[in-house]
Amino acid sequence: MAADVEVRRSRRRRRTVSAYREGGRTIVLIPERFTRAEEAEWVAAMVQRLEAQDRRRRPSDAALARRAGELSQRYLGGQARPTSVAWVSNQASRWGSCTPADGTIRISSRVQGMPGWVLDYVLLHELAHLVEPRHGRDFWALLESYPRTERARGYLEGVAASAGSEMSEDDGADDGADESAADRSVEPAS
Repeated sequence: MAADVEVRRSRRRRRTVSAYREGGRTIVLIPERFTRAEEAEWVAAMVQRLEAQDRRRRPSDAALARRAGELSQRYLGGQARPTSVAWVSNQASRWGSCTPADGTIRISSRVQGMPGWVLDYVLLHELAHLVEPRHGRDFWALLESYPRTERARGYLEGVAASAGSEMSEDDGADDGADESAADRSVEPAS
């Protein structure tokens, strides 16, 4: 068993096995009655399941770019064509950002692990900036076709609130006049 896996046995647990990540460790919960062989079998299965789940929740830059293309096609009629889409770890106050002038989109690594529909919303938000750079009526009209827009915005606001930050998915501007023309992003509320 790897050093980063902790097995916790429980008298109350009868049949179920579960696992979760805690920091850099994997915690596997099993019934106390399991033999060492059953423990080893279940630990391997649960670690494999969590790794598969991690891959789905943390797509590569290439998978992120493919997903952006699919979203553009489905919700924006293929109008948004980014030149690159990548995860970045240097965005402390943004979920994502876009530079319409060169077509680049950056998604904060803090979005990794969030539900897929939230990631889709953040991607779609940035893609919409390639079509309409400002947060005006035309911009928000582009996002109306995505059925989980309001739910995703609420989710992101909840994450920001629980972290005690002022992060928000937009700056509250209705015409975008206070945004830089070179860089549009999902950034903190003012």
